[in-house]
Amino acid sequence: NPIPEMDQLISWLEERLPDDDGRVALVHGDYRLDNFIWDADSQRIVAVLDWELSTLGHPFADLAYQCMQLRLPDLGGSIVGLQGLDRQALGIPDEARYVERYCERRGLDGMDDWPFYLGFSFFRLGAIAQGVAKRAQQGNASSAEASKVGAMVQPLAQLALASIHAA
Repeated sequence: NPIPEMDQLISWLEERLPDDDGRVALVHGDYRLDNFIWDADSQRIVAVLDWELSTLGHPFADLAYQCMQLRLPDLGGSIVGLQGLDRQALGIPDEARYVERYCERRGLDGMDDWPFYLGFSFFRLGAIAQGVAKRAQQGNASSAEASKVGAMVQPLAQLALASIHAA
């Protein structure tokens, strides 16, 4: 079934595709807190797990995907975000501070195309969810819960549109 919000998001992304700035990095593809192993004493990351989506791509992709998690509520099923949690108590910075620190460490003055990368992260997750739902519909899903994942696509697209228009 068509999802009008995904169509709107696709159009928005097509109209705002940034010029190629030549930046290329090893991109994890699923960069989020629950794919890290932390040292309990130093609170430093000692390992990053789950590399099957890794590829060469733009370095802002992983940053935007991580920040998307800050905007995601618990949508049920396999998509659980960090919105609604007391992130400050957990030591998780807000998005503005996270991006600011990234820019400081990379020597950047800011990110003009930040809404694009954030919107693309939502689109990508929605497309993955739609693929999982389609496999469930065809009877070849890897999980009994897969059929529920399709219901998350429209809320993801709605969050994407709200995020890009607020940025």
